[in-house]
Amino acid sequence: MANPRTRGLIRGTALASLLAVGLAIGVTGCSREPETGNSQAAATANPGPGGPFTLVDTKGQTVTDQTLKGKPYAIFFGFTRCPDVCPTTMSRMALLHKRLGSDAEKMNVVFVSVDPEHDKREDIASFLSMFDAPVIGLTGDPAELERMEKSFKVYVERVPLPNGDYTIDHTARILLFDRDGQFVDTMDAKEPETQAVERLRKLIRA
Repeated sequence: MANPRTRGLIRGTALASLLAVGLAIGVTGCSREPETGNSQAAATANPGPGGPFTLVDTKGQTVTDQTLKGKPYAIFFGFTRCPDVCPTTMSRMALLHKRLGSDAEKMNVVFVSVDPEHDKREDIASFLSMFDAPVIGLTGDPAELERMEKSFKVYVERVPLPNGDYTIDHTARILLFDRDGQFVDTMDAKEPETQAVERLRKLIRA
């Protein structure tokens, strides 16, 4: 059985391979929504992301907004075939979660697929297995996902590719919610690690 260090190297190699292949063949993409100024300022000017939803996790169990209450959570909307922003952001969230130490179990990290056509439960489970952190992976009925994207104020646009495939442009921010399910703030994956960890710790202890 591989030791923790070996398993970490395997995960790192798998992630590096995913990034290399995705960028090389250009089959799918993943990008930020069109920039219209400071995204955090925009979120502040238009508060209120969040609301009821009913999805399923990678084990087929129903997860709702009520299920997540009791712990603060960080939620990211993406898709498993994304070659850059999604794996980079999830890797970052896994690192921050680990840096929380004993506080890590007091908050949840959530990944919601915006590609229900391709991302089945097993695809999401395989994608999330690359990251060394417990992540709640969610998918569901396309209509419910679309409704959730709107209520969470997430930009999602399917973009056709010349080869007949498609990519998805979407919001690249991480949304932070408190233990009551109320929106608190957004987080950029490039935020300095120490600052980001302290923000999450503050959210946990609020």
